[in-house]
Amino acid sequence: MRYQRIFTIVLDSFGVGQAQDAKAFGDQGADTYGHIQAHMSLHLPHLRKLGLDALYTPQAHQGIALRLAEQGPSKDTLSGHWELMGVPVDVPFQVFSSFPQDLIQELEKETQHTFIGNKAASGTQILSELGHVETQTQGKTLILYTSADSVLQICGNEEILGLEELYRVCTIARKLTMQPPWKVGRVIARPYIIRQGQYIRTDHRKDLALAPIRPTVLDLLPYTIGIGKISDIFSGHGISESYHSTSSVHGMKQTIAMQEKDFQGLCFTNLVDFDAKWGHRRNVAGYGHELERFDVLLGAFLKRMRTDDLLILTADHGNDPTWQGTDHTRENVPCLCYSLQLHRHETLPTGSFGDVGATILHNFNIVQPEYMIGEPIWDIFKQ
Repeated sequence: MRYQRIFTIVLDSFGVGQAQDAKAFGDQGADTYGHIQAHMSLHLPHLRKLGLDALYTPQAHQGIALRLAEQGPSKDTLSGHWELMGVPVDVPFQVFSSFPQDLIQELEKETQHTFIGNKAASGTQILSELGHVETQTQGKTLILYTSADSVLQICGNEEILGLEELYRVCTIARKLTMQPPWKVGRVIARPYIIRQGQYIRTDHRKDLALAPIRPTVLDLLPYTIGIGKISDIFSGHGISESYHSTSSVHGMKQTIAMQEKDFQGLCFTNLVDFDAKWGHRRNVAGYGHELERFDVLLGAFLKRMRTDDLLILTADHGNDPTWQGTDHTRENVPCLCYSLQLHRHETLPTGSFGDVGATILHNFNIVQPEYMIGEPIWDIFKQ
């Protein structure tokens, strides 16, 4: 074992250029980072120090930098994270433009609520369109909607419906959508409040995800800390400790706080705002400024690293904020590896998402199961 602690941080949706098969997904030409750079000047000294720009133009940097390509036929959060931890999804999750009426009827029967919406929509837009109905009915009627992802989402006013009731409804929806005809990757509770006539989504979102189709790297590690929605994404499997984040800034501060903790294992962080707040809403400036806020905190993280720490920065898919529609984009993602004891400064050829999990297993001397994909990034173990 070379590294006592590995910190793997996922910048949710931070793609670095179209994947080789992007055309099959309608994403030929997508480039989350490249297009943000083309629209605005970004101050990212620490990301560039670790080799982010070296993925585009050969230049000096610290550590090991490479792109990763997803093997599975998807571009969503669950499949991306599971594949990072060694388990690709061979068959994409079901996506609905609207849900069948027999599901809606069963959901209404079991929850004693009426549901409206039932279409693919932006969460903020559908609240503006139908939120007044939830208010007028005192939460007896709820908004249900989906997106380009395999999700069923239900809105609820925290101050009228209450979080407990929203979570109960979503738990019933999760049970129903385990049935094959209606099976979705995630059921998401979307709580909100109203302030000065504006619908404001709160940080009490809850994701009820499918369990991974096979044990992942997390199940094999002796100790894993999950920050952000990591525990939700893996349905709690393989998580020793879990910490909910209210924002990406908060999640990064929680990760920095973990640097003061003595442990041997993995700290796995998801920073969701890049995707949820800016990518899906096609907000280029918002995405760019979020990157700059992250870079400041990354600088603080780097200063606190111990000699036997390893940092792996990566992503789970793309979400180009300049792209048409509101869907994720099929892109390669960055993999920036840094340690104080890592004296090799190289840019490597494109690898696989599974290389992240394989690297973690190799470090902790754990045999990689045959069904897992990926190869260790050997350069981080060389002197």
